[in-house]
Amino acid sequence: MLPGQAARLKVAMVLLLSGGLLAACDSLAPASSDRPETAQDFPRADRPVAPIISTRWSTEEARDRVNEAEEIMDRAGIEPGMTVADIGAGEGYYTVRLATRVGPKGRVLGQDIIAEVIDQLGQRVTRENRDNVSVKLGTPDDPRLPEKSFDRVLMVHMYHEIAEPYAFLWRLYPALKPGGQVIVVDIDRPTEQHGTPPALLRCEFEAVGFRYAGVEARTAAGGYLMRFEPGERRVAPDEIRPCRLSRNRRP
Repeated sequence: MLPGQAARLKVAMVLLLSGGLLAACDSLAPASSDRPETAQDFPRADRPVAPIISTRWSTEEARDRVNEAEEIMDRAGIEPGMTVADIGAGEGYYTVRLATRVGPKGRVLGQDIIAEVIDQLGQRVTRENRDNVSVKLGTPDDPRLPEKSFDRVLMVHMYHEIAEPYAFLWRLYPALKPGGQVIVVDIDRPTEQHGTPPALLRCEFEAVGFRYAGVEARTAAGGYLMRFEPGERRVAPDEIRPCRLSRNRRP
């Protein structure tokens, strides 16, 4: 073998070994993710997720002074005998008032993703003898609601805290009865500032198959109220086109 050929062979062997080491490193790299396994079939949200800094939006007394709950329930069309889910129920401001509105023939489910909050809400429900209320622990990607059970699903000042909106909404979709609606109350500002731009909210709901059913501005709860209904079909997870924050619409 000529000296030049030997040198070229040595370089080739080094490159081959280097490539093999890189491939080995790649194959050994952990396939870790900060997302729950149950959400990984769905797109990641292309926008910041607001941290849960408090389960209290304001004091209940202050909210009642502006007639917040009564106005939102009126606008949502909540009537006696209905079954309603209060998602992100927190300390239960809406949960207990919904219980009064729907009456003994109606049902209310208070849901949250924080176990301690659900325990406290359960204690309140027991203490106040709210016999038509149950409580449930959900997860960031699944509200864990029974299918075809709710006339209304209420989400007040919490949507921007949902870490996996596509998985969450996809699993929420079957929970509505025929004619049921999801009612979202939020503020028109960036999600990292504890609000949701209306165009972004509409885009994320429509991405999984919900139908936009209207919006009302300037609520007593602050911000806007937007309605959604099940559309023609629930979009398959691998068909969901994520909404881009920069344009607030699907590409």
